[in-house]
Amino acid sequence: MDSASGAGASPPDPLGVLVVPTTSTTRETMPGPSSPPPPPPAAAAASQPSRYESQKRRDWNTFLQYLGNHKPPLTLARCSGAHVLEFLKYLDQFGKTKVHVNGCPFFGNPNPPGPCACPLKQAWGSLDALIGRLRAAFEENGGRPESNPFAARALRMYLREVREGQAKARGIPYKKKKRKRPAGVMVAVAKVTVGNVSVAAGSDQVGSSGGSSKMINNNSVADDHDNAGAGVIL
Repeated sequence: MDSASGAGASPPDPLGVLVVPTTSTTRETMPGPSSPPPPPPAAAAASQPSRYESQKRRDWNTFLQYLGNHKPPLTLARCSGAHVLEFLKYLDQFGKTKVHVNGCPFFGNPNPPGPCACPLKQAWGSLDALIGRLRAAFEENGGRPESNPFAARALRMYLREVREGQAKARGIPYKKKKRKRPAGVMVAVAKVTVGNVSVAAGSDQVGSSGGSSKMINNNSVADDHDNAGAGVIL
């Protein structure tokens, strides 16, 4: 074997595997610390305040700004129901509800045929909802329920007057929403005499039709049933 031909040859691989040097210039990326997975949509939605909470925060900041701009400036501790009334009347200049005065030809007309010079005011429903949010915000920010100026009796009387006055001026009577009573058991009680004993006979009626009668004897007793449903006063 020629020695010149084997002078530059590489030594044989002891494992019999040919080692081929790589010429790739691609840099390997080392695995780094894994980033936290994004929060699920439900958790992200839960972290955002609701529309009610956002509006309540804006109303509370507006009221605090009003106290700061009051002359003389007022603190929350000195605020009373009278100051809240002033705040509601101050908001009338930003109202968008046309309230006709007594001398207006459109007074009491729900669909006036033309424009008039009557002022724009805050609607009763907007004021009522505003007071509800501020009453809750006052207690959430450390106020005591017994000293809550937004729960003053004068405010309730003012809101009632605004509601009735706007209903007459706009010709739109206010109708209180009644909650529908769930279909339940209604009991009609009649007083009958069996022998010398007066007992109460009850007939069960489900809904508005149908029913079952009960036989009464000397040993019968009165069955008391509670009416289903209850009225809610807002």
